[in-house]
Amino acid sequence: MYDLIVIGGGPAGLAAAISAYENGLEKILIVERDVELGGILNQCIHNGFGLHYFKEELTGPEYAGKFIEKLEGTPIEVLLDTICLEVTEQKQVHIMNKTNGYQILEAKSIVLAMGCRERTRGAIQLPGARPSGIMTAGAAQRYVNMEGYMVGRKVVILGSGDIGLVMARRMTLEGAEVLACIEVMPYSGGLNRNIVQCLHDFDIPLYLSHSIIDIKGNERLESITMAQIDMNREVIPGTEEVIECDTLLLSVGLIPENELSRKMGVEMDKKTKGAYVFENRETSVPGVFACGNVLHVHDLVDNVSAESMIAGEAAAHYVLNQTHSEESAITLENGNGISYLLPQKIRRNQVDKRVEVYFRVTKVMEECEIEVRNKGEIITTFKKKDLAPGEMESLRLRKKFIEDMDISELEIAIKEDE
Repeated sequence: MYDLIVIGGGPAGLAAAISAYENGLEKILIVERDVELGGILNQCIHNGFGLHYFKEELTGPEYAGKFIEKLEGTPIEVLLDTICLEVTEQKQVHIMNKTNGYQILEAKSIVLAMGCRERTRGAIQLPGARPSGIMTAGAAQRYVNMEGYMVGRKVVILGSGDIGLVMARRMTLEGAEVLACIEVMPYSGGLNRNIVQCLHDFDIPLYLSHSIIDIKGNERLESITMAQIDMNREVIPGTEEVIECDTLLLSVGLIPENELSRKMGVEMDKKTKGAYVFENRETSVPGVFACGNVLHVHDLVDNVSAESMIAGEAAAHYVLNQTHSEESAITLENGNGISYLLPQKIRRNQVDKRVEVYFRVTKVMEECEIEVRNKGEIITTFKKKDLAPGEMESLRLRKKFIEDMDISELEIAIKEDE
């Protein structure tokens, strides 16, 4: 019987396990399906990590290494090269590896930290032939950075997510020619700093409101046809352009890896594609917590670590105090201009000093006012500048503010300055 089993040994799982240990738990197990800890950070060899959490600039492996070092000297157990097949509501974890075979482990609490996967070509229904040379940006990143294989010489990138932007720079540095970055939306899906550092600094053109309407090639990709699209995503005649290339990288979104969560019966949020959670990242199943990209897609690993520390601490409190209460919970609702909010519920009696509410907006906004409402009445406001769907934002609700409100529902909405 473990106090805590953490599913996933990436940045979220590592931070959650360390936090739980620091808050009093001793018997902790991390289950990781890869052959080493670190998750996606192992293939992210570029810098830019750790600026918020460690106050220094690190590469992905360096950031992961700092957390892995924290495991040394602790009783936290790690199972590598181990797949988790099922997690039950009774907190039984079904795992399998080549050393011990099939096992069923029991835990007093569980942290879900499985991360997310990339959306593939089939998910976006790209038209045209099916030659080799088409892959997700993350797969290309692993080939180039970890396996040492060059994936192509004349590259086009579809989508402007952060992995795609980073790979545009990486392929250029490796000697490839990145011909275009094509984005279907009228704005970029990545961080503004990546737009500047990865595209502008290397003179890589970004085509907004464009899409790929045809792919040609027999054995290997030979060319793609790009066209401008209107607000209804219909092709604008006369804007077609053929680009000869041998590689197409897809950076068209990330999907939280929640098959285990759904099978367990965890309540899911249609917007985030992750679990419906309270302020301490506890899911609808008592004693089961979620954090990191399995909960909602983050821009910065620093935020993943901060959120996972909350989940790990909450798991420790749950085991040591056996507390789970839904009484006096405030439900947060998306209002105008907000695509999602997290957490979705706040329990008054569980708030320590403040609650950080994360959100994304539905479109690019320069100057706006965020309103916190109850039944249409404005309770408080926050001023924000330069908001974009590609960057996660946050606001803080203080404990006194929450305790003083005798309400069960809050709406957070955006009022744009006229």
